[in-house]
Order: sequence, then structure tokens, then C-alpha cells
Amino acid sequence: MTSGPIGICTEPPGASVVKPEDDVQTHMSTISTITPEARMPTTLLDLLSNSLVLRQTAPYLPVSSLLKLACTNKTFRDLVSCQAHESFRYLDLSMVTSANIGGEPIDSGGISWRSKRMDEALTEDEFYAGPLRGIMSRLARQNMLEHVSTMILDGLSVPADVVREIISEDRFNVRILSIREAKHLNERLLMQVLNYAVRPSRPAGTPKLKGLYVFGPMDPRPTPPEPTIGRRRSPTRYSDSPPSGVMTSLGAQIGAEWHKKSQDTYLCKAEDKWYQKTGRMFKRTPISGWAETLQACEGLIHFDAVLCRGPRHDSQHSSYIKPTVASVALGPDGCAKCGSCPEQPARFGSSPPHHLPLLSPPPIHASSIRAAQLPQLRDGSGPPPLFIRCEECLKQRWCERCSIWWDEDCYSHTPGTRTELQNMELLQDWQTVQAAEPGKDEIKVHMGLCVEKCLVGEMMSGAGSGGMW
Repeated sequence: MTSGPIGICTEPPGASVVKPEDDVQTHMSTISTITPEARMPTTLLDLLSNSLVLRQTAPYLPVSSLLKLACTNKTFRDLVSCQAHESFRYLDLSMVTSANIGGEPIDSGGISWRSKRMDEALTEDEFYAGPLRGIMSRLARQNMLEHVSTMILDGLSVPADVVREIISEDRFNVRILSIREAKHLNERLLMQVLNYAVRPSRPAGTPKLKGLYVFGPMDPRPTPPEPTIGRRRSPTRYSDSPPSGVMTSLGAQIGAEWHKKSQDTYLCKAEDKWYQKTGRMFKRTPISGWAETLQACEGLIHFDAVLCRGPRHDSQHSSYIKPTVASVALGPDGCAKCGSCPEQPARFGSSPPHHLPLLSPPPIHASSIRAAQLPQLRDGSGPPPLFIRCEECLKQRWCERCSIWWDEDCYSHTPGTRTELQNMELLQDWQTVQAAEPGKDEIKVHMGLCVEKCLVGEMMSGAGSGGMW
């Protein structure tokens, strides 16, 4: 074969000459004959091989599904193991059946206890920590545990010793931990673990844990809809069926104050309960010692609760109150008169991080304190102010029904030690004085209700019908 001019190949005599444009046309005609059905479809492996897709998808998959996926074949196993920093960055064990132990108490005689134990030397905490330690040991053997940065253990059996291991051992790199409503958790021991972790003589770079969810209720778990089996029950045939009618419906039984709370929640810019007029945030009051623990962890470990910053917590105040965990969410409106408060409300982006609580649920796609404290806004505007206080600072200043309240600068009432009968007499005297001298100082809150609206409504609804008046 000899080379001729550019673009033309010459062959020996008798051979045909092939031009490049002819070859291109032949190739294009071959491609055009491939139908869409003959092309290879996108597979699950193709999708998960994209690290962005895997990062956004893996947190929504149960850990059992990820492990089963890794057992499918060698390709998927290599994908899950090589991308473990994306697959197991967020680990939720709250729905894992094998991680839970029944909540029944141990019998006093120890008969059932001994029958369940393999080793008589086990302590009670070691027994209850067994399921979680087994799961974590398996993940550590597969080199997956070290990549977990957000761990959810809500509702599981989590002794304080397990928390100590997560905080202090090198095999863990957990930055956000949630143990809300954990069982068999000794809070006194947990506080000791936290105080030791933030001691002044701690090693540099410790503790790795930056956020701890422990005070609030666990997030509601999704429940599958109940299947409908057989024919529907007739409401007229079965006596246990609820009666029908407008006045017997649920909506007709809801009080006006609950409608007002729902309206306030809808109008609030933030979706998080700490920024709404939620009132009491915790099912039970935090035990003594937590306020001092939050003080010791300030700037190192953040919690789903913060200390109250009311003026009475100043050591120079005449009515000093020792540090207390803030447990009442007052909404974004502030004092009913001035719209603010003496200590100034906390605000995301400008206030120190230890003034802001971790918001529920824990962040899924990030393991930073900023992501855990960022309020979710409905209208895309700036973060609203955060007004929260302890109940002692709100005594006789906060209406428990409509959540309206007055700060110390706008209402100088100091809670006393009067009995309920003395309070009733004082209220009657105030009503008499107000009728004669409208300019006199007025009582804002009585028996947990604002006098101007909620207390009057309660008196009107209860008068002559066996009510409170």
C-alpha cells in the first residue's frame, strides 16, 4: 500500500480506493441501526458508584440493607467497603431489632437474670450493653465503624459505659450522638463521663464528640398504614363505633386556645419547636447536676438544650437563681410589651453556639454543629430570634395557655410565697382597685393564666357550670 495525497489511500492495481468519508458514513449507519431497547440500561451499581448519589441515598437506608447489599456480589461489596466513608457516615441503629433489649425489669430473685446470662461475672451494665457492643464490633471488623460521624441510638439500651467508649476510644470518630429516651442510662454516670471528657488536662484534639442529643423526645418513627382486611365495619351495627355528627367530631371538641396555638405555629417562620410557642419542651424536668455539666462542656460539647440566661441567674442579682436548664420555648415575639428581653434573644449566625440548642431531628447529610443548630425556615428569610427560659424565671410572668409573657423590665412583679387563697383575695382586691383607679399597676398572670384574656375566658366558661369559679 502506498500513500497518495492527504485523505486518499492508494492500493495496487485492481484494488478499490476507500475514502475516509465513506468509512464515516458506514459507521454512522451502523449506529443508527441500534435500537433504544438494545442499549444497556442504567443499573443500581451505576447509580451508587456516583459518590454524590451514594452520599445522598445511604442515610435513608437501614444498616441491614447496606450490609445485605454488600453481600450481593464482590462488586457491591467493594463499592460499600471502598465508599464506607459515604455509606456509613450516618448510622441509625434505633430501628435495628437486634440492638434492643426488652424493657422488662430484672426479677428480684435473679432467676430469669441468671438464665439469660452466659457468664455470671457479667454486670448489669455489661449485659445491657451487649447488643450494641456486638453490632459495633462487627462494624469495626469490617472497617466501617471508624467512618461513622453521626450515630443515632434513640430508645435503645445505652448504659453510660457505652457512651464513654464512643467518646474516648480511638476506634470511634462520632461527632454527633443521639441517645434520647435511652434505656438503662444512668444520668449521674453520664454526667461524670462528660465532665471527665472535657477536663482541663484532656489530650489535645479531644473530645471528638461535638453534639449530644439527650434531653428531648425521640423523633416519631414512621408507621405503616394498617391493612384493610375484609369488609368495612358498619357504624350502625357495632356499638363500639364512634357516633357521627358535627358536634361529636374531633374538631368540634378542640378548645379555642388549641386553635390559637395551631395558628401561631402556622404563622411562625421556623419549623423547629424551639422557635415556636411550644411551652414546655421536655417530658420531664432535667435532674440536678445537668446545668453544671452544660457549663463545664461550654464550647466543647453542645446539647439539645441550653442554660437559661435570664437576669436572675446573675450572681449579683438580689433574687439570684443557680444555673438552670432552659425548658420553655416562648416563640419569636418576645415580651408582650417590648418585644425583647433584658438578656437579648439568641440568634443563629450572630450568637455564640452554646446559646443555641441542637434542633431535632439530627442532621442527615452533615455532622457539624452549625447544621444541627440551623433553623428550618418556611419563607427563606433570616433566622428568627430565640426566646427560651427556665420555669423559675417565668413564674407569674408566663401564660401557660397562650404563651404570652412579660420580662423583668416591663413587669416588676416578684413571685412570692402566697397561698392560693391569698392569691384569690389579691386578685379580687386588684379587680376592685382597677375599677376605681384604672391607672394602677395591674396583675398580668394569675395561676398560670394571663388575667386579661385566658383567665377571664376560664371564669366565663366555668361560671355556674361547676367550673373553677
